[in-house]
Amino acid sequence: MHRLRIHPFSLRLILCIFSAACIGTAFAGHVEPSTVDCQIGAYRFQDVEIVDIAQSEGKTLRWRKFDGTTGVLHKKGDGSWTSTLGWTDRPDGHTASFTRCATGEIEFDGKKAYRIPFDVTDTMFEGRGGVKLAGRLVLPKSNDPVPIVVLIHGAERESARDSYALQRLLPAENVGAFVYDKRGTGGSDGKYTQDFDTLADDAVAAMREAKRIAGTRCARIGYQGGSQGGWVAPLAATRAPVDFVIVSFGLAVSVIDEDQEEVVLEMRLKGHSQREISKALEVASAAEALFESGFTKGFERFDALRAKYRNEPWYKDLHGNYTHFILPYTAAEIREKGKDLILIIGQTPFRYDPMPTLRAVATPQLWILGEDDLEAPSAETSRRLKTLIAEGKPITLALFPHAEHGMTEYEVASNGERVSTRYAPGYFAMMRDFARNGHVSGSYGSSVVVKPRADSRPPGDRTKTTTQTR
Repeated sequence: MHRLRIHPFSLRLILCIFSAACIGTAFAGHVEPSTVDCQIGAYRFQDVEIVDIAQSEGKTLRWRKFDGTTGVLHKKGDGSWTSTLGWTDRPDGHTASFTRCATGEIEFDGKKAYRIPFDVTDTMFEGRGGVKLAGRLVLPKSNDPVPIVVLIHGAERESARDSYALQRLLPAENVGAFVYDKRGTGGSDGKYTQDFDTLADDAVAAMREAKRIAGTRCARIGYQGGSQGGWVAPLAATRAPVDFVIVSFGLAVSVIDEDQEEVVLEMRLKGHSQREISKALEVASAAEALFESGFTKGFERFDALRAKYRNEPWYKDLHGNYTHFILPYTAAEIREKGKDLILIIGQTPFRYDPMPTLRAVATPQLWILGEDDLEAPSAETSRRLKTLIAEGKPITLALFPHAEHGMTEYEVASNGERVSTRYAPGYFAMMRDFARNGHVSGSYGSSVVVKPRADSRPPGDRTKTTTQTR
């Protein structure tokens, strides 16, 4: 999830750019309970409220509640833990104690909570080309059939089995989850790729493995894909039947369009004119061509445009989703720094148009977007989805105001940068309900929901026409 918009030119960050951002950091931390890391887990208070404790950066822990509140726990010298708000460094007054976590008991804000037991099955299965992938099925502890959500990666290189808290948050709400490390990450074999076609085949294999393990406990099954996963999940749904698709902060435009849209949005937010935005898009287009060529051609045009515009006042505000990575560097520096990226860049489908795929998906889809998303601007994607809804496609669109990439609300720091404070209220509940029923009902925070036409929804859910609700 994108928080502070200040990035060095680094391999790790560039590997994330083609998915808008790294969803993995938004759901940090699964480690099986042990005497060392016994804090990690989902816990229930006596009033049934849930708090999830996950690993975070360094020696900190991240807590999340199903209502979207979250913070980072820091251990003090006396063994107690205190929290800071969201992704800020500001104390929020929450406290935790893990002195009895080995027995499954913790205290949060002075109240006792108890670890929620799950039925957990770790597995290895074959993805495209026979590549061995590491997965995990997490089900509520019972014998009853439940819906299962297959969690599809964003572009992060981290292990999803270690970093996705949805693998606990959903089962705590009686919805199963299957999490797996994408090829080239965590415990999975193969080479990391950003090829949507390959990743979609891997997702289908993950879905089939989840169904195999769950057996009669699988009531219904579908995908949840965030960021880059928003391109992959619908594609996978065209290759094998599923019951639902959930896309979180994804895009219905191409990778090239993503960068262009971000340039436009950022320049407008900074008060630049249409003429200045057009100039910025010239530079962005040249940068995008360099990426698309694998840094093999287009340097003369890129250098000429940078020289032409670099002294104009607007130039310092040119950013984009990945244009900004190469703006400060010479052609020689770009070639040198890009050596390790060429294979990955060559596999990235920069011109992939998701619209034919979205038209072909027959299963109900839920698209959850942030109105203020800078990394995956939502305006054009929302417009396109509304067009598909008007055509009768079984798509539900939910737009959360004041939500960033990762579906987090934010505040603006003194330096003008956004810092996330919490997940949007209703976000987790909306995914849970759609996994259960294939539709949403009621209100979810301040979201504006556009529902599909009545005749495009499954039998039994055809009582309402397309509406907008808040």
